[in-house]
Amino acid sequence: MLKVFCAPARYSQGPDATAQLGSEIRNLGLDGPALIVAGGSALRLLSDTWTETFANAGMRYEVFRFAGECTAAEIHRGTQAARDAGAHVIIGAGGGKVLDTARAIASGLSLPVVNCPTIASSDAPCSALSVIYTPAGEWQEYRIYRRNPDLVLVDTTVIAKSPVRPLVAGMGDALATFFEARVCVEGGAKNMRGGASTRSALALAELCYKTLLADGVAAIEALDRKQPNDALERLVEANTLLSGLGFESSGLAAAHAIHNGLTTAPGTHAFMHGEKVAFGLLSQLMLESQPRSQVDEVLTFSSSVGLPTTFAGIGIANPNPELLEAIATRATAPGETIHNEPIPVTPKLVVEAMRAADAAGTAFRRPMPNRVHA
Repeated sequence: MLKVFCAPARYSQGPDATAQLGSEIRNLGLDGPALIVAGGSALRLLSDTWTETFANAGMRYEVFRFAGECTAAEIHRGTQAARDAGAHVIIGAGGGKVLDTARAIASGLSLPVVNCPTIASSDAPCSALSVIYTPAGEWQEYRIYRRNPDLVLVDTTVIAKSPVRPLVAGMGDALATFFEARVCVEGGAKNMRGGASTRSALALAELCYKTLLADGVAAIEALDRKQPNDALERLVEANTLLSGLGFESSGLAAAHAIHNGLTTAPGTHAFMHGEKVAFGLLSQLMLESQPRSQVDEVLTFSSSVGLPTTFAGIGIANPNPELLEAIATRATAPGETIHNEPIPVTPKLVVEAMRAADAAGTAFRRPMPNRVHA
């Protein structure tokens, strides 16, 4: 099996980076017209900057307002808007679901794609895949594309003005990266591109984990002040670039599969992807019978930044056996990444692991910061 490492063609990050979006696109040899797939926060924060940067670059653009969920219907609607605009490049500006939709539109039309996250809530921006949901908000499928984004541009001035909760959720997504990557590497599992992991990918995944532990709390303080600092710069890079390269080029395992199972429970729909992944990771550690010291390290970090560690923390306090069985059945569906684990995984084992995770989180008495869920 070939080792396969994948990454965006260019990654640019820093304060006020959006002011250079037009020139960055031009420097890659790309041209307009552009269709910007935009979430509400992006429209509010960046409309004036888009006008200026694209005028300076001599590039026409139109804006497509994202409706809120990355579904097949929303992708179809955006594809038609791109055709109507005669777009030569698709730009996603917003959260992870906006970027997933932009990538899907671009892939369907064989166009280059630029991702401009306005929150650091997931490792989606650098990847060559989209997570597609049903209109009800349940996980439906991964769509894998031929190539990674042509440009990922991250404006940390915008990130610093975002709410704390999405940044913390991004930490939850990134927190699982090293543990899932390690499982895949040790078991010789295929990564998201169908190849084996490289040493570089695993090293980046480990650096991601170390960065979270070192800079997570200080990065939150930058958002409290609404000004980027060095810790936020490193943390945003971990959430976005290091986690993105680590998961895609090494692979996923139980944490994300359990997240997919959790989306079948309506009570979890108010919670973000990374919040559910964080609980999925804790369940993965229990499934693998990892040392208590490792579990405690993850619990300590999660509690320090406000990630959920119990059923109640993801909206399903005191779940009945039928609900847990449904979650576990979905998490262990054929083809799910949980089967990259080193043991045969059954729904019964997943239920036991989730119950053990909830018990460990409940016993860990350190309170979560209230501001994250405010």
